[in-house]
Order: sequence, then structure tokens, then C-alpha cells
Amino acid sequence: MPNAPRTRHDASHDGTPFVPDPQAVTAMRSSRPASWGPVRAYDWITHHQANRPHKEAVRELASGRRFSYADLDGRIDALTAYLASIGVGRGDRVALLAHNGVEYFDLQFACARIGSIAVLLNWRLTVPELEYILNDSSPRLLIHDVAFAEAAQELQRRCAIASLLCIDTSAGSGPATNPYEATLAAFAGQAAPRAELTHDDVSTIMYTSGTTGHPKGAMITHGMNFWNCTNLGIPSGVGLDTVHLSVLPLFHTGGLNCYSNPVLHAGGTVVIMRTFDPGRALEVIGDPAHGITHFFAVPAPYQFMMQHPDFVTTDLSRLRSAGVGGAPCALTILQTWAARGVLLMQGFGMTETSPACIFLDPADAIRKLGSTGKVLMHTEMRIVNDDGGDCGPNEIGELWVAGPNITPGYWNRPDATAASFEGRWLKTGDAARADEEGFVFIVDRWKDMYISGGENVYPAEVENVLYQLPQVAEAAVIGIPNEKWGEVGLAVLVLKPGQTLDKSTVVGHCGERLARFKVPNDIAIIEALPRNATGKVLKRELRLQFVGSGAPAIS
Repeated sequence: MPNAPRTRHDASHDGTPFVPDPQAVTAMRSSRPASWGPVRAYDWITHHQANRPHKEAVRELASGRRFSYADLDGRIDALTAYLASIGVGRGDRVALLAHNGVEYFDLQFACARIGSIAVLLNWRLTVPELEYILNDSSPRLLIHDVAFAEAAQELQRRCAIASLLCIDTSAGSGPATNPYEATLAAFAGQAAPRAELTHDDVSTIMYTSGTTGHPKGAMITHGMNFWNCTNLGIPSGVGLDTVHLSVLPLFHTGGLNCYSNPVLHAGGTVVIMRTFDPGRALEVIGDPAHGITHFFAVPAPYQFMMQHPDFVTTDLSRLRSAGVGGAPCALTILQTWAARGVLLMQGFGMTETSPACIFLDPADAIRKLGSTGKVLMHTEMRIVNDDGGDCGPNEIGELWVAGPNITPGYWNRPDATAASFEGRWLKTGDAARADEEGFVFIVDRWKDMYISGGENVYPAEVENVLYQLPQVAEAAVIGIPNEKWGEVGLAVLVLKPGQTLDKSTVVGHCGERLARFKVPNDIAIIEALPRNATGKVLKRELRLQFVGSGAPAIS
């Protein structure tokens, strides 16, 4: 666990980072009045309801519904009262399995009011994958889209979840046909207790795939959410007049925190697209009636949009901020959007960093193409060599980050927490270099993870599934370049004597057990995996073999 408390981040006058002694902090807190305790977490929506109740907070494109800050505050109060009525209290978990909608904000802020924790589920995952997550987090309630009703019922049985609540917009959004809305209507106006929380209390658990084959639940605190609003909101120009088009899944830190949460913190408007469609996104951005000022996506949506026939005629002049992250962005994407007058603002972050850490100012976008920028105001970074020392300019090492925006650790995983930190520094697992001006370039990943369509894929998880095939003796998965998705998986297999195996069998087997983005795109069968003296598979040799001239055809 990091040693420094997450509630404060100071520096000495000479710029040297100040690290308070944990024992001194404990002594100070014990000697001061209770009202001087750790930094309190404040309710953003309550504040805006009191100051600008009629200001539009959330707009749903699919349903056409619009919610003012007063509307949103009322919904959150009703959900809070319902949670209390079924016994959900401080520290209890509530899970959500749904496509993008206002329900994500209902739940996030209701949990904050009652002191419970939101568990946001990736709806692309299979039932066995979700089963592990739900057994690990043990939610008392699972809120789900009607599209996932069958999966939710099976998960309730497998994971002993006390209650389910269905969101059903198939016949309209009103309480007569939507159990979720009927519940909010039934509890509207009812009082519910509010917990007093600090920046150190956990707000959300977001599960990220693990290098050991099982996902890890990154604990996101209220302080992390606040510092991300500051770190990211200021350089991206988020304010009261911001209208942000949110197209990434809201279960993902990119969808929720780039820039949706910062916009709600600032009192702006979040426009929600239920699922991404490039033509529809261009239509909304170009429509002056929507007034979109901010947009964020991983590289793939930008690529799909620029390949759409409407791209050349869409009015992009109202876009003040267009951010890109989650994966390396190809030069052609940056140049194509720049030619239309939109400089994509690159950045680096992780679920564990809330996520903003490093950000490239638009003024440097062309001059420093390929860089993720410089470290943000309330974050520190180091690039560390194999000896634990700091790298010099243009020397490659592992990127470490620290600050009040960093996770305190992983849910139920003290082992993973200890392995991920060196004191207060989070080891990102990414290889990076910084040039003479301090601009950071992500060179490679220290770990074997690859990114497909903006989603992290950890080979160990896929390999565990491949080993379930009776024909397989050895398996290794590597990421290889793909024009559409950035990277896709190649399953390199060694078969047992006398066995045969084809691509369709492997893909079908994985497709039943893994989310689509994790399923290998192709296979290669070889006689033996390259290993070092300790038996570790040398994946760098596999990459050299298959990403070079000997690579199989990738579609």
C-alpha cells in the first residue's frame, strides 16, 4: 500500500515533493478537533441543484430524455431511499450491468449519499467472467438492462445476490413499463440518511483484467474522482458551458471520467450515446442544436468517424476539446483530424489513476506528435531504470506515478496491491521515455498486456481458456498489429502428439468463455514455445517471429 495519505499533495518551495511522515500525520489528526479530520467528500449534484436547478445536466440521445440538475438530484434521492429500504448501507456494494444511460449517474451519486460502493460491470463479458467479479465484490443488489435479464438471473443464482432491479426501456421510459423508473417513482420524496464521507472512502470498484488470469477490482475513492476533475477538467477547458458527448461505455473509466464526471462536477451537460455509432456521432457533433463542445474517445472511434462519408462535410467548428487516450493513437488519425481543424489532445492514464496522469496540450500537438504530453498538475511521475534509479532524457524505463489521484489498492487483493506499489509510487507496467523538454513517450508495455479497440487484454486470461482445449499442450497469446482494432490476439499453440486443431474450433471455444475483444483473431501452431532457463516463455521472441515477415495473414 502507498505510504502517503491520499488526502493532500504538497510541495516544498524548491519544488521537491513533500512526503509527510505517516506517524506524524496520525499524531496530528488525533490531536486536532474532529471537524478537522480528513478532507470531506461533497455532493456535486446537491450543490448544482441548489445553485442552478433548471440547468440541463444529462441528455439521453436514445430516449430523448433530458434531466435538469433538480431532476437528477431527485432521482438520486429516490434511489438512495430505495437502497436504504433493502438494507444497503455504508460499505455495501451495488452492481450495474447496463448500456449507457442516466442510471450510471443515479447509482454513482446515490452510493455516495448512502456510503455504499458502485460496482460497474462490463456488459461485453460472459457470465463466467462476471461470476468471478460478482463473487469477489459480493453486491447486495444487481441493477441490469432488460437485454441482460437472462444473464442477471443466472448471476443471481450463482453469486447469491439478494435483489435484482431491471431497467426496461423497450416499451418506453415511464414507470408503467420500466421497473427501475417505477421504483424511483415509488420512493420519490422519501428521506434517506446521508453518510459523512471523506476523500479516502471508496466510491467505485472498477475491474481490470489481471496478468494472472483473474480481474482485479481497482478501488476508486471520492478523492480520486475529485482530483481527476481538477487534473483533467482544467487543461481540457471543462466549465459551466461545456456540453460533452459521451460515447465510451460508462462502466469504463474513459467513459465515466473523460469527461463525464468532470463535466457534472463543473455544472455542465453530459450528452449520452447509448452505444457508439460513427455516423450518428458525427451528426450530433455537427448539429448546432446539440451544441457539443467536448468529446473523448479511444483511437478506434476517431478512425471509424474519419472513415465515414459524412466526415468531410460535418461542421466540427464548435468542438473546443477532443481528447484521445486508452491506446497509442496512429499518426494518420492525428493528422486527418488536424486537417479538419481538430487537434486531438493525447493523454496517458489508467483505471488505477482515475485516470488522468499525463496530458498533451493542444499547442504542442503537432510539434510533439506521438507524445502523451507532460505530467498533470496534481500528479508526480518518474521513469525508473532496472536499478531503481531515475532515467535521464530519452532513456527508457518503467513509468511510475504518485499523487492524490492514485488508487489505494485492489479490492480483496493485498498481494496485488503490494506488487503494484513501491512506497507511494504506482508502477504502471509501461515502458516510457521523456525527452529533454519533459514530454513523455510511451514506448512499450512492461507487461504482456495488449490493447484491442481500446480494451485491455491480458494474455494469461486467454491462455487459461486455451488450455481447456484437450488438444493443447502449450499456449501463448501475443498482440499483433491490426489496422482496424490497433492490436488483435494471436494464439501460438503447441499441440499434443497426434492432435489437430483449426482456427474455427479455437475461436468458437474462446467465444463461449470470453468477451469478443479477448478472443484470438488467428492461431499459429509451432513445435515448441521459446523459453528461458527458468522455463518462462519468451514472448519477445514470438513477437519477433510473428510480427515480422513470418506473421500469418491478419484480417
